[in-house]
Amino acid sequence: MRGWRQQISYSLIPYICCISTVTHRINYESWLASRGLMLSPFHVRWQTTMFNRLFAYCARINPRALYLWFNSGLVFGIAAMLGSVVLLIKTLQQTLAQMTTSNPRIGGCLFMLCFCISHICLSLSCFWLWVCLQVPGVNLPTSQLAYFFIALLLSGVIHELGHAVAALREQVRVNGFGMFVFVMYPGAFVDLFTTHLNLISPTQQLRIFCAGVWHNFVLCVCALAFLFLLPVVLFPMYSTGAGALVTEVVQGSAADGPRGLSVGDIVTGLEDCPVRAVEDWSSCLSHLSHTPQTGYCVPVTSLQPSWAHGRAFKRLDGTMDCCSNNSLTDLCFSYVKPQGRNSREKEYACMPVRKMVTGSQVCRTDDDCAAFHSASICVTPSLENQTRFIRVTHPPNTHMLFVGYPPHLQYAVSLTNFVPRFGFLYLDLPVFLETFCKYVVSLSGALAVVNSVPCFALDGQWMLNALLEATLVTVVTDRQKRELIGFFLLLAGSALLAANVALGLWMVTAR
Repeated sequence: MRGWRQQISYSLIPYICCISTVTHRINYESWLASRGLMLSPFHVRWQTTMFNRLFAYCARINPRALYLWFNSGLVFGIAAMLGSVVLLIKTLQQTLAQMTTSNPRIGGCLFMLCFCISHICLSLSCFWLWVCLQVPGVNLPTSQLAYFFIALLLSGVIHELGHAVAALREQVRVNGFGMFVFVMYPGAFVDLFTTHLNLISPTQQLRIFCAGVWHNFVLCVCALAFLFLLPVVLFPMYSTGAGALVTEVVQGSAADGPRGLSVGDIVTGLEDCPVRAVEDWSSCLSHLSHTPQTGYCVPVTSLQPSWAHGRAFKRLDGTMDCCSNNSLTDLCFSYVKPQGRNSREKEYACMPVRKMVTGSQVCRTDDDCAAFHSASICVTPSLENQTRFIRVTHPPNTHMLFVGYPPHLQYAVSLTNFVPRFGFLYLDLPVFLETFCKYVVSLSGALAVVNSVPCFALDGQWMLNALLEATLVTVVTDRQKRELIGFFLLLAGSALLAANVALGLWMVTAR
């Protein structure tokens, strides 16, 4: 009898364990639901009602102003829907035209559109996430990830805030507000009471559906205005117009080293090109890379025989060199012999570069040196094609001397227009504000434009349906026919958007 009871008890153990596991799972799911959380593979979602009072308060502020505000959003939403279709058509034509050329390249409009579409798809958790994924360190720098995610979340929250306030103003109940993370990309949403939404007029529905893209457009404009007014806002703490401040130097780059640039240096010139802002830095480097190498006025007496009698030889690219000792301090210069200027015969001299160019005036010909010193000639560094010798002025330090491809210098240094007036101020604060505003402009503007496309799963779907109900009800009295018209328009819009995304991705990756 004892053995029989023991056998029964052993046989019940799996059932007891199964019941215990189910109980724990139910308790766990109940705990998540009580806190508004929902977990699934690659997807975390949180929903709450704690912001409903805030939405209701915003919906009661100055009803007349809100009426004008959301009517403006209605007009913008319809215009954005039409404009987005035109933009997609033109971009598709541009892409197809580039595919037929012998040397295709990605146009700025196409690149920005693909960039915008990718981020919007990510924020909406669309299927296109898998084909538009931004890869950190590849097409999205890892140093910019924080800006990207914060700006993306802010754009999504403002978008849903517009929907919620517009819905409450039209007497549609808001069940809750939430945020989600899909894979690693954040987003936001509002849960509206569908029964109330279906009872109101198409015009009222249109105000609700257009409110999201309208608020994104306003956020984009505000961020853009703040970006332009940043020098005024930061004027008491930061000055501008005196040069470009170095905020970062890439370690091991051509600008690094004891006689290179350091964080806190103020660059005021590249050769004879003045630098008053970051834009000047970029334009000067572009100018120097597309113009012949600058020369320098040096006295004729400085061309000592021990330097001047170096034997010149041709490099593989056909240019001349005369420094065969691989010295880091000497450089080969070319010049016209003073006694042979009529024949324009060139001589080459390997000379100490810093000694020769320090305090020297720039020149193109010997005539440019006549006004500077009567016994001076113009010597020009003899370098390989596309390589330039550039003096970088950053007082009170001596010139930084750069030899290489000018874009390499641009990538090696990070600059800002804002110079702190006080030593305790943070150098990167203006850079942070500038970069964040640019991301908000890009992402919020993209959300306003792309989300207006009449496409399935986007706001454009509901905007188009409400617009057709508001305008075609007297022309097409049969509701099923109106729905059929809307379906084919949405199908065309979805195909247009999908074609742009697919071809844009192909142009980026395959070419």
